[in-house]
Formats: sequence, C-alpha cells, structure tokens
Amino acid sequence: MPMFHSPCLPTHSRSNPHHRPRLTASRLRESLTTRFAKCVCSLLLTLLLIGAIIVFVLWLNLRPHRPHLHLADFAAPGLADPAGLADSVISFNVTDRNPNQKIGIYYDAMVGSVYYRDRLVGSGQVMFPFYQPPKNTTAITGQMAGARIASGGTLSAQLAADVARGRIALRFELGSTIRFKVKTWDTHRHRLHVECDVVVGSDGGVLPESKNKRCPIYFI
Repeated sequence: MPMFHSPCLPTHSRSNPHHRPRLTASRLRESLTTRFAKCVCSLLLTLLLIGAIIVFVLWLNLRPHRPHLHLADFAAPGLADPAGLADSVISFNVTDRNPNQKIGIYYDAMVGSVYYRDRLVGSGQVMFPFYQPPKNTTAITGQMAGARIASGGTLSAQLAADVARGRIALRFELGSTIRFKVKTWDTHRHRLHVECDVVVGSDGGVLPESKNKRCPIYFI
C-alpha cells in the first residue's frame, strides 16, 4: 500500500554527509590560527618584558650622576674702590668632582659671572673645553674682569654700606654645555648652570662661611 505524508507533519531533511567534515575543518583552522596568534602575542610580550628589565638594569648601573662642585676660594679685590670692581680681577677656585664610576664628562668652554644685588659686576670665559674621567676631581680656576659701578647711584651706596659692615653678598655663576660619555657612546648635550652664593669681606676675600660650600647645579 502506498504511503502518503501528511502536509501537517514535519518532514526531516537528511543532512549532507559532506557538511560536517567541512565545518569541523573550518573550526580546526580557526582554532589553530587563534592559538598561533596567542603564542605570537605571548612571545612578543615576553621579549618586551626581558628588554625592559635589561634597560632598567643598565640604567641603574650606568645612569649619570650630576657633578659635585664646591667653592674652594674666591677673591674680588677692589670692592672698597669708589668705582667698584672696575679694572679689578675677580679670581676663584672651584673643585669639580665626577662621582660616576664608568661615565666621563665632556665640558665645553666655561663662562663665569658675578652678581651684586642682581647686577652683573664681573664676567668672562674661565675655562677651555676639557674631558673629566670617571671618579675624578678637577680644579677649575679662572679670572674674570670686574665691571664699573656708577658712583652716586643707589647700587654704589648699597655697596659702600656693605663694605663698611665688612660683609658683601655676591652670586657667582658658572655656565657650560656638557655631555656624558659611556665608553664609545655620548649622550646629547646638557646646558649646565652652577650657582654659588658667596660672602666676602671688605678686602674682597671669601669669608669662612662660604669656603668649601657646595654649589647647586641646574640643567637648563
């Protein structure tokens, strides 16, 4: 007897025998691709971490420390002269210590300046370019030409009063451009600024309170 399918009853379609293998192969390729991408990302992150650790260790061992400068001596004769420091020579002696164990320092030409109440009263080139080896102390000595202070003005009166008290506060500055040297590698240039507050007596000689005083250093 022939069999009839009712239109109300669902018919079950037979699945394609080739569909499941293709689907399984596609999922396998996607899985392998995902795993490979994860492995590559993990490897890159590991390499970056190792590189960062190496750089950090090298930075700890080779990071440059600022030089240490101390004012050993200073003289500004002629302060008691009515014209101030005109035709006078200002001299100084600064000790420059390089505290780095493996890093040398190249200095360009060094310029010195002296200020009284923020007024420039002396200046000049005080040092030619030089190289300072690691763990080295260099004596920086130089002379600067004094400047005339107009008599009869407020600054001249203030200087005369300070000379009479036997205590004249000056600001001594040094400027240069430096490079740190690590074996065959040089860093970029840094503009070095040294500032020393120095107090001298009526004769222009440095007072004991300012001797061997450490001078602050700035990079500008």
